[in-house]
Amino acid sequence: MAYKTYITEALVCESIDSQTSDRSFLLFTREAGMVYAHAQSVREERSKHRYSLQECAHARVTLVRGKAGWRVTGAEPLHNFYSLAHTREARAFVRNIVLLIRRIMQGETAHEKVFDEVVYACMHLEQHIPSKLECILSLRILHALGYIASEASIGAYLDSPFASLDSNSLLVDTEKHCNTLITQALLESHL
Repeated sequence: MAYKTYITEALVCESIDSQTSDRSFLLFTREAGMVYAHAQSVREERSKHRYSLQECAHARVTLVRGKAGWRVTGAEPLHNFYSLAHTREARAFVRNIVLLIRRIMQGETAHEKVFDEVVYACMHLEQHIPSKLECILSLRILHALGYIASEASIGAYLDSPFASLDSNSLLVDTEKHCNTLITQALLESHL
């Protein structure tokens, strides 16, 4: 019986070792949402996918849906956002965004806009102040998932295209208000 293969971009959010050389991954994919997938022999030195599937890596993966769940059958590295981050603040940004995604993304529902914005933010991190970019990106992710409602004071950061935003111009008072909204949304959602 032939299984259908899916090729999609993914952000590796978590990896868990299993057995001698296998590893399971929590992948935030562009077309399938949050997927838990298993890869065989990926921890062996001879594995071609070993470096493609590191945590915080952006990769093009080939997935197969079998009886026991998703399996990774191929992976092509695109970027490792953690290793691209040159400062401590930039690495903290990447870590915090991945932790936020792990925390709030549920199920295999595609969120292509969220995925594209996360990848874009990680690719253009050096042009922004990481703490301000994290505030805006977290706000946009929570808004896209329905945890934060739109209001006049933050409408400019939610409605305009992400690529056109200048996070460096985020005022201190607006940043505090955004952080309050983010904290409140996470507390009230019990995630």
